[in-house]
Order: sequence, then C-alpha cells, then structure tokens
Amino acid sequence: MGPLIPNGIIGGGWDFVIALLIGIAFGFILEAAGFSSSRNLAGVFYGYNFVVLRVFFTALIVAMVGIMYFDCLGWLDLSKIFILPTYLGPMIVGGVIMGFGFILGGYCPGTSFTGLAIGKLDALFFTIGLYLGILVFSVAFPLFEDFYSSGSLGNVTLTDVTGIPASYFALAFTVVALAAFWGTMLIEKRVRKNMKQYKF
Repeated sequence: MGPLIPNGIIGGGWDFVIALLIGIAFGFILEAAGFSSSRNLAGVFYGYNFVVLRVFFTALIVAMVGIMYFDCLGWLDLSKIFILPTYLGPMIVGGVIMGFGFILGGYCPGTSFTGLAIGKLDALFFTIGLYLGILVFSVAFPLFEDFYSSGSLGNVTLTDVTGIPASYFALAFTVVALAAFWGTMLIEKRVRKNMKQYKF
C-alpha cells in the first residue's frame, strides 16, 4: 500500500500540500512539548532538562517500531522509502557545527522557527544567524565542494553497516532509550537540587 505517492495512490501534485500539513502539525507538537523555549532545549547540555532527549527518543522508537509493523503487515514497501545518502566525514563535521550552534543559541533550525512563530526574540536572532550561515555556506561552497562530496557510503542504514537484523536493533535501541530515560531522570534531580542549593 504505502508509500502513498510513489505507489500512485495519491497524486504527485499533493506532495507539497502534505509536506505543509505535516510541517504545521510538527511545529504545533514542538510548541506543545516546550521546544519553543531555548532554556528547555539547552538544558540537555547542562543537565537540568532532558525533555529533548525524551521526546526524540520516543518519536524514534514509535516511528521505528511502526515502520517495522507496517512492513510485516504488507502496508509499507520499504524498498520505496527514500534513504538519505551517507557522507561520513562531512556529516560528522556538520553535526559538530550544528551541535556547537545548538549549545550557543539554544535552538536547532526547526525549533528556532517554532520560537519565532510565537514571538521569541532570541529565536528571531537565531533565525537571522541561520540565514546568514546559509548565505556564507552558499557563497563559499566552491572552496569545500570536494570535501562536501567525500566519504560517500551510499544509501546505507545502521542495520546494513552492523549486520544486526532490524528487529534486534529495534529492541536494543528501545532498551537503550529506556535506560537513558531513567539515567537522565537521576541526573536532572541531582543538577536541579544543586541549582536550588546554590541559587542558580
């Protein structure tokens, strides 16, 4: 049955409409989860708020297990799902840069628009910086174009790289997530206790 557009169940002209509706719903959920606050988002790096980790771990588990069930029931053709090509070196560097910006600004690109939508001033400055960064990247792209295309591994997944069956990988990932939930709860309690003690 799925994916709906590649299988012709929904016409290709609906892809942007569906993307817009999903984007609006995603933004609403981010705001409802408290992701429009840079304090909540940056809290994961300082140990006093791990809502980011919990929400995204939960989303990953639900999506992963859901896709596996859809595949088993014949509702989803996994061979038609687009997998982003992996460029190992550039992606590691990009992840480090994004993480550094996340720590400094308290937002990632998606959450900055969520904050901007409800009038957060810090989100406005972060978004301006985001577009300036895109501009600089576009202008300077010829200087590091070769690096940008290096380290290609193709359309691979973690199960391809590790050789672990998807069901075992999903189980292991779920156990790790549950352990992370428990561990971060303990860290939060300790850090918040210290913050109250020293009145930070």
